[in-house]
Amino acid sequence: MFDIGFWELILISVMGLVILGPERLPGAIRSVLAVVRKVKQSVSSVTTELKQELELDELHQNLKKAEQQGLESLNGDLSESFETLKARAESVTRPYQKSSSEQNQHEADTVTMPSDPPPEPSQEDKK
Repeated sequence: MFDIGFWELILISVMGLVILGPERLPGAIRSVLAVVRKVKQSVSSVTTELKQELELDELHQNLKKAEQQGLESLNGDLSESFETLKARAESVTRPYQKSSSEQNQHEADTVTMPSDPPPEPSQEDKK
């Protein structure tokens, strides 16, 4: 990762021993290793997330392409089905329109006569 050789590592450890002393050197090494470990984990998680996002983006692009190809091939079938449905809907509404117009004609031809004549107004109503 850092391309550090054996002699460079020995030189860094001797300098750390001289600068920090034998008591503080193990704690410093642990804290440096913890920081390096956290940085590695962060880089690894970012790399994993980027890979997942790229795969997800690629899947979305493939899905859109397949959808477009599917829509283009379905376009003819869809219009044919739409025309069939439209024709069936018109055939369903036509009998109702005919029967309602026939019923209106029948009602116009027949006049209903009231069975009882309306009552004559009484003398009290005239006042």
